[in-house]
Amino acid sequence: MHRILVVNSSTRQGRFSDGIATWAVQRLKERGDFIVDLLDLRDHPLPFFDDTPPVYHPREYADEGVARLARQIDAADGYVFLVAEYNHGYTAVLKNALDHTFVEWRRKPVAFIGWGNVGGARAIEQLREVAVEFEMAPLRHAVHVLPDVMRAARERGGQADSALLAPLEPRLDLLADDLAWWTEALATARSAEVR
Repeated sequence: MHRILVVNSSTRQGRFSDGIATWAVQRLKERGDFIVDLLDLRDHPLPFFDDTPPVYHPREYADEGVARLARQIDAADGYVFLVAEYNHGYTAVLKNALDHTFVEWRRKPVAFIGWGNVGGARAIEQLREVAVEFEMAPLRHAVHVLPDVMRAARERGGQADSALLAPLEPRLDLLADDLAWWTEALATARSAEVR
């Protein structure tokens, strides 16, 4: 089984992402073909990037906090980014975490679950371009949580639950099927690389 890292990229107080994270992790685990871990960027407070670019010194980190984050990223075979759209873009916290690392992401697939005015679509499109620079394979199928679901969640106390997200399950299943294929294909290719 391949290890999938679900990355919660929002650190704001009262964030919407907690309900999405619970739903996504549970649904991915239920499939039985992934080992699923949650990476919450709240648990990894990083300074704003101010070090030597990690592409020049792969897996060498002076800061133990960055090294711990890098090890978690490195252990995964694929990723699902939970993408809050802030002002038409993705979170600075996620960009900072990406910029502190590099080779750990290489040649692995990444899928997206986004929310916001247009289901996080603008932020996800930006992240797809960034993922290519990290040599990840950004996947086509994404889950977009639209404002009607977010409004209903606010009326229920702020978090989306599985009942509110049930209509999105077919999209998540499509994302997961695609992620499983790409994870297997890229893991096979990585294992054939000369080290």
